[in-house]
Amino acid sequence: MAQALVGVAGVTLGPYGTVAIDPGALDPDAPVATDVGRDHFLGLRTFLDLAAERDHIGPIMWHFAGPMSVGLALMRAGAPADVAFGVARSAVRAHLKALAAEVMLRVPAAAQIAVLDEPGADRITSRELPITPDEAVDLLSAAMAAIEPVAAVGVHSCADLDVTLLLDAGPHLVSLPVSQSIVPLAGYLDRFLARGGWIAWGAVATEGPIGVTANRSWHQLADMWGGLVDRGCDPDRLRTQCIITPQCGLGAHGVSTVDRIGRTLHDVARAARSDAARAQLLLRG
Repeated sequence: MAQALVGVAGVTLGPYGTVAIDPGALDPDAPVATDVGRDHFLGLRTFLDLAAERDHIGPIMWHFAGPMSVGLALMRAGAPADVAFGVARSAVRAHLKALAAEVMLRVPAAAQIAVLDEPGADRITSRELPITPDEAVDLLSAAMAAIEPVAAVGVHSCADLDVTLLLDAGPHLVSLPVSQSIVPLAGYLDRFLARGGWIAWGAVATEGPIGVTANRSWHQLADMWGGLVDRGCDPDRLRTQCIITPQCGLGAHGVSTVDRIGRTLHDVARAARSDAARAQLLLRG
């Protein structure tokens, strides 16, 4: 949240990610200054330094806080709903434009995939959320539209929610944890894939004890894919329009754990690309 509120009028940022908010000073119409030189963007700058040093030419995926979650954070700080979500919309759009421009400047040959993180998306249909589902979808869609000319834009949520609402916002990519709760949404996902959409499947756990083997992670993914195919999903699109990812972020883990998760991801992706996996899904289809 501190990163998302850099340069926002009425917000004072302190050390260690602390945030002080004056609800009365928040203004949805005030300009937002994105200073990429701030400590809050040190991780991004370091990553881009390394990518430039290696002359990276492949795609780059970067994440940023989504407007729904930023708006909810401002509401918890005491801002009225219209002000909170108005500021969130302006701040996220401004930051996305600035970060996309920075990536393009530093690594010009890299295609960008920008993903909005919405950990609070499970509250879209809750009575606690003071905006309607349609308003929430419009908020997310407006944020993505800010950089659609220069990046493929996606949305990520680890929450257990109605995925159809995220799809309604029009992302190029949706990032979801592998779960049997996804299977009843096969029709929506198949239409999304048929339109050219991609799914980033969170196939490897990142919370709790990190000891899940690649074999177990692959079987969980294959079982879910099988259920989706049984309900009408195109088996080839499921395999070819996908990215295999961790379920959530790796920032809280040490280097050795991240390395182990990375190796597991590699093995799961290799299994997903195999001829045996394709044959198994085609037989079910």
